[in-house]
Amino acid sequence: GWSLLLFSSPPPKALTRANYQPYLIPPVEAATHFFTYMTGAMLAAALVVIYLEWKTRYRWWPIVTVLAVIAATLLTTQGIFPLNRELEAGIADAARLRAVLDPWMSLNRWRVALWTVQWLAMMAYFGLKAYRTEPQP
Repeated sequence: GWSLLLFSSPPPKALTRANYQPYLIPPVEAATHFFTYMTGAMLAAALVVIYLEWKTRYRWWPIVTVLAVIAATLLTTQGIFPLNRELEAGIADAARLRAVLDPWMSLNRWRVALWTVQWLAMMAYFGLKAYRTEPQP
């Protein structure tokens, strides 16, 4: 997510009615396909970890992860997907393109922030588990 924001995407002001679709639509479609399955795997894995860690202090890290995954998924399905559909359909008006791209970019920045929370929570979990001080069950 961070590499996309920092390096891969053209600056939003460089996107026009004539050029935005090749830059945005194929990567968005590929990401949607990938994350549809990856989100399920992430939730399943985090729920297993929560179950296994339920009686320990480590359960909070995967709980934070699940909450951030759910928040990112809701942000995507409720906020970003409607804008994706409009972008895919084609926008002929420059003002409308700007009105769609600006919130689309903002929502994507929020999603990257949620992905960062997910990553940090799981890295904290693994880091703390590596230096565990409580006895093994």
